[in-house]
Amino acid sequence: MKIPIQTLDALDNSDNNLHLLKAWIKQQALDLGFSDCGVVHPDNPIFPEQLEKLQQWLADGHHGKMKFFHENQDKRANPALLVAGTQSILSVRLDYLVTPPPKRAIPDNDRPNHAIIARYARGRDYHKIMRSRLKTLALRIHEKLKNDYPSFADDFVFRPFSDSAPVFERPLAEQAGLGWTGKHTLLINQKSGSFFVLGELFTSLPLPADSPVQAHCGSCSACMDICPTGAIIAEQLVDARLCISYLTIELDGEIPVELRAKMGNKIFGCDDCQLICPWNKFAKLAKIDDFNPRHDLDNSTLLDLWAWDEAIFLANTEGSPLRRTGYDNFMRNIAIALGNAPFDQIIIEKLTEKRPTLSENAQIHIDWAINEQTKKSKG
Repeated sequence: MKIPIQTLDALDNSDNNLHLLKAWIKQQALDLGFSDCGVVHPDNPIFPEQLEKLQQWLADGHHGKMKFFHENQDKRANPALLVAGTQSILSVRLDYLVTPPPKRAIPDNDRPNHAIIARYARGRDYHKIMRSRLKTLALRIHEKLKNDYPSFADDFVFRPFSDSAPVFERPLAEQAGLGWTGKHTLLINQKSGSFFVLGELFTSLPLPADSPVQAHCGSCSACMDICPTGAIIAEQLVDARLCISYLTIELDGEIPVELRAKMGNKIFGCDDCQLICPWNKFAKLAKIDDFNPRHDLDNSTLLDLWAWDEAIFLANTEGSPLRRTGYDNFMRNIAIALGNAPFDQIIIEKLTEKRPTLSENAQIHIDWAINEQTKKSKG
């Protein structure tokens, strides 16, 4: 017997059926390799609250040269403006570690001649991974709607994001129950630590929202204490101008002299505040192969990468987050790390040899590195 459309609509919109649909969607997310999935509504009051905090952060100059934070603030405060028809936002996370983290230690500092790249950036660009899987999730949802929830199928709207739009990504995930904001401003999950990346799927489905979880940092200040440059200037407040991730990835130009020695051998990003976090004893390994290091990027020496010319850089960083910094700034970062490395005459020779082939900006940092190595040679 054929059920009248109005009866189907009533079934579709019943609270019980929407909870069942949400549970099904969450299972599909896990099947696609996501580690977690939660739901938040676009009218959540956290968004205008976060806008006030962002505006104060900008007013204090803590954003450095990241001018994009000034743009589309209306969309940040009201996510429904970003995708018309949005009623629910799915927040997901992907674990990216490929080896277990050490127990509250910074092993990167024990290899001063090695190039340290943040662990999320050693494999394929997670933005591509995230958006592709979110699109697959959306297509699965649409098929489910056509079969079991027809009143939602025809007008189903979706759009995936991953750090690619004016979205308050971390607060959104927090409200969706994926974790709480640590003092380092990263999201922490009680069962999985913080070594994961976030993504969002905006949808027109009126799914029931999840609830945020309680914070569990307590009096711990390990992340604030360990930061090499003191970038975490207060709880949940980072001055990007001091952050090694900003300096090595976002900043285009000269890195302040007073910060160079503090950067050590980090050439793209920094994991120190996560490595020291006690919650990362629960960190999980990636469920997919995309995060496996490419081109030995978890075990390359500084001189190995210094030998790359621009053609090799472009070839080896295809589909990689490392592309973001560009060749010239990548060499700038390596030059600083070579200056911080233990004295080796070969380092001075290699820096000197390559200097004429690079930009004036890179040469400024090469000269600093040569001077640092020369000082060490004199004891």
